[in-house]
Amino acid sequence: MKYNPLTSELVVQLRAIVGEKNVLTAPEEREAYSCDEMAVRKPHLPDVVVRPATTAQVAQVLALANEARVPVTPRGGGTGLSGGAVPIFGGIVLSLERMDRIVEIDEDNFVAVVEPGVTLAALNEAVEGKGLYYPLYPGEKSAHIGGTVATNAGGMRAVKYGVTRDFVLGLEAVLPTGEIIRTGGKLVKCSTGYSLAQLLVGSEGTLAVVTQVTLRLITPPTAREVLFVPFDDLHRAIGAVPHILKQHAPVAGLEFLERDAIDLVERYMGREVPLHQHAAFLLVILEGDSKDEVYQGALRVAEVCTRHGATDIYVPGSEHSRRDLLEAREKLYHALKRSGPMEIADVVVPPSRIAEFVGEVKSISQRYVLPIVAYGHAGDGNVHLHPLGLGIPREEWEAKLPLVMEEMYRAGIALGGTISGEHGLGFEKAGYLRLAMPPEQIALMARLKRAFDPNGILNPGKVFDG
Repeated sequence: MKYNPLTSELVVQLRAIVGEKNVLTAPEEREAYSCDEMAVRKPHLPDVVVRPATTAQVAQVLALANEARVPVTPRGGGTGLSGGAVPIFGGIVLSLERMDRIVEIDEDNFVAVVEPGVTLAALNEAVEGKGLYYPLYPGEKSAHIGGTVATNAGGMRAVKYGVTRDFVLGLEAVLPTGEIIRTGGKLVKCSTGYSLAQLLVGSEGTLAVVTQVTLRLITPPTAREVLFVPFDDLHRAIGAVPHILKQHAPVAGLEFLERDAIDLVERYMGREVPLHQHAAFLLVILEGDSKDEVYQGALRVAEVCTRHGATDIYVPGSEHSRRDLLEAREKLYHALKRSGPMEIADVVVPPSRIAEFVGEVKSISQRYVLPIVAYGHAGDGNVHLHPLGLGIPREEWEAKLPLVMEEMYRAGIALGGTISGEHGLGFEKAGYLRLAMPPEQIALMARLKRAFDPNGILNPGKVFDG
């Protein structure tokens, strides 16, 4: 796709729409919008950053860019991990950070209506103040709701609650032409035509710019507990997972970690994790409607784990201890990033095949003499993989990395999985889509893209390669 350069006349028009101080042109200002939190920084400087405050302003900016054939990259908090908000063709970064209003918390209908720039932390504080609960937590409180919608984010509580798509009831969005659409709403059920809201969730800003989200809320759990369960073998730990899920215990999240991941996070946080000397671990998060429900569920989970070779069961003695344990899991990505060069993949496989998949990954690691840390969401089969560049020349690591990534993706696909469970493709993984999807399906997605965005201006280079 060929795009036109940004002209000074266009900048003047953008300033007329959003105000002079909300059009950033200085290199040092634009640099902050040139990358996201992807593991290997590949920054691309936008020509201009535009910060609208209303849906009408978004519509005007898109209509102008569409007419001028200038690419537009929507951006939220910049916490993505696949380069989805990186302006690889320059042009306009459309930052939605000023659209941060919580429009409404409707207690009677159990919904929140928010703008895309609202952070998870702000949403949680607002709904909890009304005695309600938004349970999804991808692991980054500063993430924007618009970004979680764009990537269909999941997180550690997906076993019980699902992913973002399961909580989006309606959207307001702006098409690349500047047309505003509204789909869904405060409705539990809707069988009226195509579900455009669900099509836009997970589309990574390639079809439309979301400007308002209607989210389903629930009542909060009254009791919580966390179990940290060590094993001497990862296969035994993963082998316990389906049996845990059959117990009808109120399991909200079920994570697995290996010793090398624990070592890294201990060094990063400067404190030890309980029972850290073992080879593999399950972290079980329980949330229920009563203390007795959670207690009885924890007993059943502990019994299953013991039967499958658990060497101990650690139950935090206080809310502070629970928070410390969960924080160790939440900080793992930051610990890995601090340790040196690394990349990230979030392959998803059927949960019962996690151990087999990790075994394949370890074989790949040995073949290439490249360390790979594995951990993730055991309850839903989402495995996070980090090839590390520790102890080898940077040039050697960079040469091996594409080969290792492709082999890991192929291994996951061969086991019935796919290449991304929750991070999205962005531009970092777009080249691997061909491995996960037949050409006919990719062509259908491309036709959908053209229907929404005939001139290809919206987040180009994402999802599709090129």
